[in-house]
Amino acid sequence: MDILLIHPPVTRPCEPPAGLAKIMGALQDHGSSCHVLDANIEGLLYLTHSLSAAEDTWTRRALNHREENIASLREGTAFRNPGSYNSSVGEINRILTMVSARADSHVTLNNYAHDRLSPVKSSDLLRSARQPENNVFYPYFKERFVSIFEEHTPRIAGFSLNYLSQALTCFAMIGCLRSISPDTKIIVGGGLVTSWIKRPGWNNPFAGLVDELVAGPGEARILEHLGKSYSGREALPEYAPLWNNEYLSPGRVVPFSTSFGCYWGKCSFCPEKAEGNAYAPLSAERALSDMKTLGEKHSPSLVHICDNAISPKLLTSLAETESMAPWYGFARITDHLSDPDFCRALKRSGCAMIKLGLESGDQRVLDELNKGIDLAVAARVLKALKLAGIATYVYLLFGTPPEDLASARKTLAFLETYHDCVDFLNLSIFNLPRESTEAARLETYDFSQGDLSLYQGFRHPKGWDRNNVRQFLDKEFKRHRAMASIVRNDPPVFTSNHAPFFVMDGTMPQGKEPE
Repeated sequence: MDILLIHPPVTRPCEPPAGLAKIMGALQDHGSSCHVLDANIEGLLYLTHSLSAAEDTWTRRALNHREENIASLREGTAFRNPGSYNSSVGEINRILTMVSARADSHVTLNNYAHDRLSPVKSSDLLRSARQPENNVFYPYFKERFVSIFEEHTPRIAGFSLNYLSQALTCFAMIGCLRSISPDTKIIVGGGLVTSWIKRPGWNNPFAGLVDELVAGPGEARILEHLGKSYSGREALPEYAPLWNNEYLSPGRVVPFSTSFGCYWGKCSFCPEKAEGNAYAPLSAERALSDMKTLGEKHSPSLVHICDNAISPKLLTSLAETESMAPWYGFARITDHLSDPDFCRALKRSGCAMIKLGLESGDQRVLDELNKGIDLAVAARVLKALKLAGIATYVYLLFGTPPEDLASARKTLAFLETYHDCVDFLNLSIFNLPRESTEAARLETYDFSQGDLSLYQGFRHPKGWDRNNVRQFLDKEFKRHRAMASIVRNDPPVFTSNHAPFFVMDGTMPQGKEPE
């Protein structure tokens, strides 16, 4: 094998890494092969099984139920009720927490944090690379690298770095790999790397350790290193080698992107807009054809459409197709989704859940953020999806510059009115992207000393700072009877990735239109 592709810990271990599957598909399409290592699922399972005894009752119980809990997530029995699910996830997390504490870190099924090292400081990432043995995953990835390089001797190692939760371990793995095979060329790409590179005045602090950082899709650059020209063809992602891993979801979940960037691209403070990422979609016909092919090839229990927002054209094509594998994804609130017949057609196509970025229940706030959302349309969308039996996962964003307490209470009032049409809620507090053009109108400050931080603090023009937002959410929003029950529905750790499994058994209420 000429190339080794690596997905480092920690991300949610519920589905294969979409980025590596896409690169594998492109390599295969151009007659090249590779070895792929999902070190995330492997590393987390390694940690889960590296603890054999405990002193406290909770950890002993978690160890006694370890295999049962892992099996319950894979077989689906944990999804029969929230109590069983929360217990399974909580006990697995308990083991990870106890193991990682020995290495001055805190690992869960969706995060890695270190007591003294920060993923937004390049000096700490370099330190992690110099001292990989201090990383809690080190015994695992050292043994795996030694085994892989004895068998395959790849010339190139490509790391997919998308989240801060991966950064410290990614660089520890790079340092370890350098010691094992100094001549291997190391390339690092992914969403987080793209955001770093696209910052104005970017100066690479990793020269000498990493041979190349790649912004955006990496297929063309990887093929160039292999001495091949990229044809520009959109190849089908390749998942087959990744099924050797048993992910923590019932059946196979296929993540699939039909576009890069966002078709709307107008929201204020949007990182996509600040980074200048152009929208590049597959045609609706090609996307639909690929989804059908992937369904036939892999027999997934669920397809995760990973687009920033599924385009109206693709939604229309999906609505015209029946008997697809169950699927879910993120969609903008548009007139399409306010039509009950259209939503019923989406349901017949296999749609289990739609994620909606409502953000606010105050029309003024939505307008000032240029969200392009009409609350009257949003109300009809929620009703239509409910009537069709499609679950809704609604995202709310508090603390944006145009919001204040009165606006936040309008959001609560809107959700109270339509609470019977909302199945899951994601409550977020606004972070100000450092390079957003709108930030120039705010009084900003650095809340982190990290030279790689993508966000900064700001003095809210209405005094609606993060502490006030938290108090509102904790003391008012979450304590509201209707909201409390919806917030409790959200699956801990896996959130929207596992939410569809709670509604795919045909028990979603259907019938008369909600009041």
